[in-house]
Amino acid sequence: MNSKYEELIKKVTEKYPERKEEFISGSSDIVKRLYTPEDIYETDYKTDIGYPGLYPFTRGVQPTMYRGRLWTMRQYAGFGSAEESNKRYKYLLSQGQTGLSIAFDLCTQIGYDSDHPMSVGEVGKVGVAIDTLADMETLFEGIPLDKVSTSMTINAPAAILLAMYIAVAEKQGVQVNKLKGTIQNDILKEYIARGTYIFPPKPSMRLITDTFQYCAQNMPRWNTISVSGYHIREAGSTAAQEIAFTLADGIAYIEAAQKVGLNVDDFAPRVSFFFNAHNDLLEEVGKFRAARRLWAKIMKERFKAKNPKSLMLRFHTQTAGSTLTAQQPDNNIVRVAIQTLAAVLGGTQSLHTNSRDEALALPGEDSVRIALRTQQIVAYESGVTNTIDPLAGSYYIESITNKIERKAQKYIIDIDELGGMIEAIEKGYVQKKIQDSAYKYQKQIENDERIIVGVNKFILDEKPNQDLLKVDEQIEKLQVKKLRNVRNKRDNLKVENALKEIYQVAKSFDNLMPAFLKAVKEYTTLGEICDVLRKEFGSYEEQLVL
Repeated sequence: MNSKYEELIKKVTEKYPERKEEFISGSSDIVKRLYTPEDIYETDYKTDIGYPGLYPFTRGVQPTMYRGRLWTMRQYAGFGSAEESNKRYKYLLSQGQTGLSIAFDLCTQIGYDSDHPMSVGEVGKVGVAIDTLADMETLFEGIPLDKVSTSMTINAPAAILLAMYIAVAEKQGVQVNKLKGTIQNDILKEYIARGTYIFPPKPSMRLITDTFQYCAQNMPRWNTISVSGYHIREAGSTAAQEIAFTLADGIAYIEAAQKVGLNVDDFAPRVSFFFNAHNDLLEEVGKFRAARRLWAKIMKERFKAKNPKSLMLRFHTQTAGSTLTAQQPDNNIVRVAIQTLAAVLGGTQSLHTNSRDEALALPGEDSVRIALRTQQIVAYESGVTNTIDPLAGSYYIESITNKIERKAQKYIIDIDELGGMIEAIEKGYVQKKIQDSAYKYQKQIENDERIIVGVNKFILDEKPNQDLLKVDEQIEKLQVKKLRNVRNKRDNLKVENALKEIYQVAKSFDNLMPAFLKAVKEYTTLGEICDVLRKEFGSYEEQLVL
């Protein structure tokens, strides 16, 4: 450190002490007062940073990034009935959205029909209810599937919902190989952080590799999995844990696909990722850069991938729901703007911005429009899209990128030593690490060591917000009625035969996707298919971690 600078600091801090003794990042890491070339002396530009579009992709996966094409602007939407969700999708497309992102209700996510006893009170509440192909047809009525990119946030029954989507496309006359989009299809993070699992890990992994295989042969433009760190971060992980556990999940999926005979370069180019954008702008930028570099090294060194596209970490980002406050919800507009900048400066390929009122309810149209406009203002007015990776070379950015990568590597080594990600989950290692980080973060808020504006500082007396979107309680009754009408009109003998075929294929090693397609085309319900799979695969029981 420069001696003159040290003298100056001593003089200034004696007169004007710094606000606190220790400054911390969003992940509770110590942030130094100043970063200099000494903090990145080991960093080599050519091998560690390099150029966008070239290994190790630290600066981005495309050589011209947003100068050529902006990220896909998605708004995660879906609520109530397929009819209501269809109206919202058409509205968002009319407002300049460039891709659809579908939220399914809890019943759909865990494989129950809307008339199942477990579904009572949940139909259409946190997403759209999809029981049969008839609902999927309504959901996309008037939306040409060869013109949009669709992301579906569905995991345990992802293969079945994908089959329904394919069937709708065929009815529209769209060739399957023209379809663009993503199914989340990431079951491991459900056991870690989210909980919408159905089957035990091994058969769940079989469903995932079946979709890998089917899409590699039939849907070359479809992303077969979106390995999700979003929910890991929402559960309370640090930035380093988010990318470590996400990439460790990715490793498990690559290994599972190889075990069933798939060549890594045949499916890895369609593996995508899903990350969280949190409030600490600079730490988040470093996180995204570190994730890209680390995944490239993993694919090249561990899996010997030869196709450059297999080495590219392409990712969707969503702003952080856990940072939204019910208090002074308009403040969330600012938080989302910061998080949007983090995602864009970090080089995301796709982005969803949360709405200001999501801590209180499903967002209304005004709130959704503001969230979309946030992306558009950053894209067209901020100037950050004019040059690639504009923060590269910052001593702090390069230092935090290196630090997050090192920490993530250490977690992955620990997971390998435990026998891999499935074993680490079964032993509670991952869940415990996240719980500890979440507890630490919450204690910092409660002790006023971490300020949340409107929550523990700058508080106001507020009246309850009256202008919130509420899902009509009649939705459930109408959905159950529609479902029963479908059951009455369909050919139930064909449905019975389709379910028998699924059961037989599930007992074998054959790919389940063709059997799912045949079944959904006969208007077999999601719940009926999942029940057959439960019969063969069993159901997963959550492991308690203390």
